[in-house]
Parts: sequence; C-alpha cells; structure tokens
Amino acid sequence: MDPGALPFAIRQLANGLDVIVHEDHHVPIVAVNIWYHVGSKNEQPGQTGFAHLFEHLMFEGSAHHDTGYFPPLQRAGAVLNGSTNTDRTNYWEVVPTSAIDLALWLESDRMGYLLPALTEQRFQTQRDIVLNERRQNYENRPYGLAVMAIMAALYPEDHPYHWLTIGAADDLRAMRLEDVQAFFRTYYHPANASLTLAGDIDTARAFELADRYFGDLSAGVPPAPVEAAASLAREVRLVLDDRVELPRIYIAWHSPAMFGRRDAEMDLIADLLANGKMSRLYRTLVYDRRVALDVSAYQNSRELSSFFLLVATAAPGQSLTDLAGLIDVELQQLRDEGPSQAEMERAGAQVEAHFMYRLQTVGGFGGKSDQLNAYNVFRGDPGFFAADLARYRAATREDVREAARSVLASDRRVVLSVVPRSQPALGLAGSEPVSVS
Repeated sequence: MDPGALPFAIRQLANGLDVIVHEDHHVPIVAVNIWYHVGSKNEQPGQTGFAHLFEHLMFEGSAHHDTGYFPPLQRAGAVLNGSTNTDRTNYWEVVPTSAIDLALWLESDRMGYLLPALTEQRFQTQRDIVLNERRQNYENRPYGLAVMAIMAALYPEDHPYHWLTIGAADDLRAMRLEDVQAFFRTYYHPANASLTLAGDIDTARAFELADRYFGDLSAGVPPAPVEAAASLAREVRLVLDDRVELPRIYIAWHSPAMFGRRDAEMDLIADLLANGKMSRLYRTLVYDRRVALDVSAYQNSRELSSFFLLVATAAPGQSLTDLAGLIDVELQQLRDEGPSQAEMERAGAQVEAHFMYRLQTVGGFGGKSDQLNAYNVFRGDPGFFAADLARYRAATREDVREAARSVLASDRRVVLSVVPRSQPALGLAGSEPVSVS
C-alpha cells in the first residue's frame, strides 16, 4: 500500500467529538478506537497518577453497565485494551462487524456516564491495584527506578514530565474520590476526544452510529493546553544503588518535541547507534570490545518536549567508566563526521518497514485506527501519515550530523549509574547519590 493512501473521512459532532472513518472490507471486523487528549502531563505536583488510574477505572463499569467491560465484548469475539502515557489516553476494541453496536454503546456509556458508577469502594480497589502495579513494575524490578531518577533530573519538580505516568506512591495514597471525579469531568468528554472506526463498515453508517451513541453526550469544555519548558546547563552525574547484579549506565538528553525540527533525525540516530547488530554501539561495545552485554537508544518523542535515552549494561568484570568512555568516543565521531551513506540507507529502510508495519492491521496499538487518531490529536490532521514519513525521507547525512551536534552535547545531559547495593564506587566518578521511591 502507498503510505499516502490511507483514505479516511472525518466529521465533528455537534458536541465536539471528532469522528474518523476508514473503510477496509478485507476482513469482517471493525476497530473502535478512542483517544482522550489527556495524560500525566495534565496532572499537578502532589496530584499525580490520575490519568493512569482512569485507564483502570474505565474498564470497571458505568451507569448503564455497572460491571466489567471485558466479559461482554470477549463473549462477542472482541479483543480490547487501553493505555496511558504522558500525553494521551486511548481505549480500543476490535470486534466482529456484528458487534459494533455493543462496542459503541459501552464506549459511549463510560464517556458520558462513568461517574454515577464510580463508588468509593471501586475507587479504592483500583487505586490499590495501581499501587501494587507500581511495586511490581518499578519498585521491585531490577533497574525499575532508573527512569524515575532520569525524569526527576531532566525536569524540575513543577514540570509535567517530572513524574512517571503511574504517579508517585504518596500521591496515589493521598487521592480523594472528589478529586478523581473532578479530573474526569475536566478531560473525559467529547470535546477532548477523537473516535476512529476502521474496517468493515460503510462510512455513512459509521457516522450515523457515532451520532446515535455519542451525539447526545454533553460536550464539556476543551481544556487549556499545557505549556512548560526545561533545559540543562551542565552535565548531571548520579548514582543509584539497586538490587541488581551488573552495573548499568543511562545517558539522557533533552531533545526536540514530537514532530518538531530534528525529531525525525533523532529517531534515525537512535537506529544507527544501537538498533541491531550492525549499529555502532552494539558493534563496538558488545561485539568487538565485549565490555557490554546490551545497548539500546531511543528518541522518546513527546508533545511538549522529548528526551533521548542511551542505555548500556556492563559485562561482568567491566567498569562503567570504560563503557562511558567508549560511548563518548562514538558520540564524538558522530558529531564530527555524521553517519555514513550506508548507515543512512539502513536506517531509512528500517523506518520504511516500521511505517508499513503500522498499515497491516486496522486495530490495536499502532494499527490504522490508532494512527489516524494519533495524527488527529497531535497534529489536527488524520492524514498526516505521508507527511510524517516524508520527514525521514528528507533527512540528509548533514541533517543527522547537525542533530547530533545540537542535542547530544557532553555538557548538557544526565548520566545515571545504576550499581549493585552498597557498591557506589562502581558508578562514574563525581556522581551524586540519588534516592527514588
């Protein structure tokens, strides 16, 4: 499929809900996908974890279906899920064509009538589940606290990216039902949502069904946009002791916001540095020198600003000092010389493959329906797919070199050493101890 040929129709209901329709009649299924333009960046210091909590609460029941959402949809042959990040919350179902009414009715009921079913007991139960999830995924997982330390160092306390989406444990315990209800009223309504229907459905019928199930819901007030900035004026070195066997180094930089200038180039840099066995750092650290067990790099694109993260685990008996020195040599070479033409071609092929993969399914995370909603929420244009891909195709070797020089500065970054318990000397020299909870 031509990546520019992702046909869709869009219409806005009177209450402000954007409805996007993509027809694909190859398989008798329909993807129902809803994005709310709310994430952890819409929270406040001392009141974090609200957006992620609602990812749980919205599967537990609403006024006219006061029980779990999974059983009736799964009995109808559907798969469903949801997720929350810093910038958005999404819920999706992929249903047989015959079950589209059920999926839309359930989605509309929790959008318009969740709060009557949100009891104190249900709130406390799901809050405890989130606290347990936090313990399992962060507090009790090796290296699980590292990203918390990185975010806290990159962003000041009042910046909405300072905390993780799951929220701070103390904030979760201090939550009150009335505060949770107020958060829902502010963000989970048609004027702050985008609905995509993709698959085996006629466009006219899709719009008719959307209006039938969502058209009478109260619009709500569009929330004010969040604005915040952050920067580093120096290198920050930290050391975190953890229940781990091997030291690991994390290096993080502020980087361009999602879809911003040089955002695409930073994606390409992550690929050429640490994606696959042909990447620079894998070849040097893991294959040639054998000083690392693994290495990875990511451009974590976000709405307000992004961060670029490089991670490497030291091989047994190897020091983080040597590891960091070799990483810096490779980064300096990239800043000085830029990528080779072969590296650009390899990275470009990876990007093309990734974009094509996203066109293979109508639903789920990253499928056509998810992509249309993402572009609509973040760009105001569901048809941004081709323009998005064009950013990568247009990048030159010099563009990538300039992005590396601009972003990956050695004097404006956070360097975190994660070391085994009671062995802070294994961290980089000059590192300040950090405590995360």
